[in-house]
Amino acid sequence: MASQTNDNNGNSRGRPQLSSFDRTILDSLSAHIAILDRHGNILETNRAWQQFGQQGEAQQAAPKVINYLEVCDTAAQGEEKDETARKAARGIRAVIAGDLDEFAMDYPCHSPTQQMWFYMRVVRIEPPSSYHAVVSHEDITPLKLAEEKVRIRERDLEAKSQGLEEANTALKVILRQREEDKRMLEEKVVANIQQLCAPYIEKLGATRLDPRQKAYLEIIDEQLREIISPFLQKMSSLNMVLTPTELHVASMVKTGRATKEIAEILSVTTNAIDFHRKNIRKKLGLNNRKTNLRSYLLSLS
Repeated sequence: MASQTNDNNGNSRGRPQLSSFDRTILDSLSAHIAILDRHGNILETNRAWQQFGQQGEAQQAAPKVINYLEVCDTAAQGEEKDETARKAARGIRAVIAGDLDEFAMDYPCHSPTQQMWFYMRVVRIEPPSSYHAVVSHEDITPLKLAEEKVRIRERDLEAKSQGLEEANTALKVILRQREEDKRMLEEKVVANIQQLCAPYIEKLGATRLDPRQKAYLEIIDEQLREIISPFLQKMSSLNMVLTPTELHVASMVKTGRATKEIAEILSVTTNAIDFHRKNIRKKLGLNNRKTNLRSYLLSLS
């Protein structure tokens, strides 16, 4: 918009003259500045405005006009229906009329070869005289480009963060499955030993064996107990002081053996097993709780 609002000298005719000091100050500013009267005519422009306007003329051969509002209205009503120009004209008129003390907006001003953005600010002059409003356009292209880089980085970081969250979720699922598999494997090992091995070891122990055979049997029994020791260690880690017999009974309860079956394996009465079960519940703190002993023992795995 700034490139289309200059006359031959960059200012309108019949304007009040600025002092040499005021002109020096105005020309020292980097923003493209124009001073408007109450009709929107350009009374003064600074050097930055004029130089930018000359670049626009060289590129676009735009007509030289002096009324900034007419420039905006023409752009807003043209074939491309420039909404930015419509918004700018509306803001300038509001400031000139006194409805607003200040109006600001940023807008794109791209060419076929370059992308540019400007920040437009319109300020009302008080008290109004021949000068009614000051319009400035500041080049904010570096800021916009930097913002776009930040947005791109934020999108990349968000995508990476989402990928990490998904990977973390998948890893948690795998770890939970691994723990479940480990628990099931341990239960299976313990159950197989208790159901398939222990009964025969008990029966062999009750037969007449020579010293060497008894030694072999003891070695087998010890090694099998070593295999199922993780379960026993978990119970010990909870400060549960169980006797060896109670540990043996608890192991078989955990595998699902009934009282009668355990009694047969240990060659004792069912009353003895009930006694051990009662002691185990007491030591586990299950006396006054309606908790199934086997379910509780399984939860320790």
